Amino acid sequence: MTDVHQHAVEIHEQFSDKLELTVEDVAERLEKLVGEYKVPIDEARRSVTSHYLDEAGMEREDLRGSGGNQEMQISEVDEPEQWLDLTAKVVDLWDPGHESIGQVGLLGDPTGTIKFTKWAKSDLPALEEGKVYRFSNVVSDEYQGRFSVKLNRTTGIEELDEDLEVGDNESEIEGAMVDIQSGSGLIKRCPEEDCTRVLQNGRCSEHGEVEGEFDLRIKGVVDDGMTVHETIFNKEATEELTGITLEKAKEMAMDALDTTIVADEMREKVLGRYYRISGPTLGRYVLANDFEELTGPVDAEAVLIKARSM
Repeated sequence: MTDVHQHAVEIHEQFSDKLELTVEDVAERLEKLVGEYKVPIDEARRSVTSHYLDEAGMEREDLRGSGGNQEMQISEVDEPEQWLDLTAKVVDLWDPGHESIGQVGLLGDPTGTIKFTKWAKSDLPALEEGKVYRFSNVVSDEYQGRFSVKLNRTTGIEELDEDLEVGDNESEIEGAMVDIQSGSGLIKRCPEEDCTRVLQNGRCSEHGEVEGEFDLRIKGVVDDGMTVHETIFNKEATEELTGITLEKAKEMAMDALDTTIVADEMREKVLGRYYRISGPTLGRYVLANDFEELTGPVDAEAVLIKARSM
């Protein structure tokens, strides 16, 4: 079974009781996006799922995972819109910032911690600090490299009579910045409530064409001489690292009629320089909460040659 057909089967299972459609209908939509428009399969799946959600008048949280969700540890959550199961301890509860949120806080397991959101309309039992639960059918989300999980009306919650040691997922890396990846610089995010997805060609994978809100970020690659590490700088960290503010970035893009000029300027400022970066490890990324530029001998030409070869 091809990847496209497997995804089509899983999407069909989610909507077969709501819409009159066949696996072949779903596969045809996926094939067009993947084959004709060269959209990555994961992005194509999100787009097709959003189409059927609109057609069925459903919310994304009304969906169930396709069954057999992967049991994951917190450190393994490294992409948005994954349906998964977790066993975790409620480390902290915070005051919800909006009436649509029932509870918000921090979950932990031996590999680290992750933010969770439980929607008010999900009709789920209240969680208590210090207790351990098994969560089935939660969905991951991402904002500026920081991953979170959402508990929805399809989520199962089972309280466990056990304790769980919560690990520290803080990391510190030192090395040369050898690359700035695609998706860095001046970007646009979806403005819809509770959605912070980065737009692709003016489209949100969930909400379609929207008028995005500008943001800054750097997705950098740091080489410590033995291993390369991926790291994300949010807007504030990017402004501090490069000296380019969000307003300045928008002016640069407007003058050049090209947003890529911002990332190009950032590359000029940071490639070949050495940094010490610390922050939580979230999936494959280190989130740059704190950083400093290091002094010392730098073979900038060798570093840049390596960057161009990656």
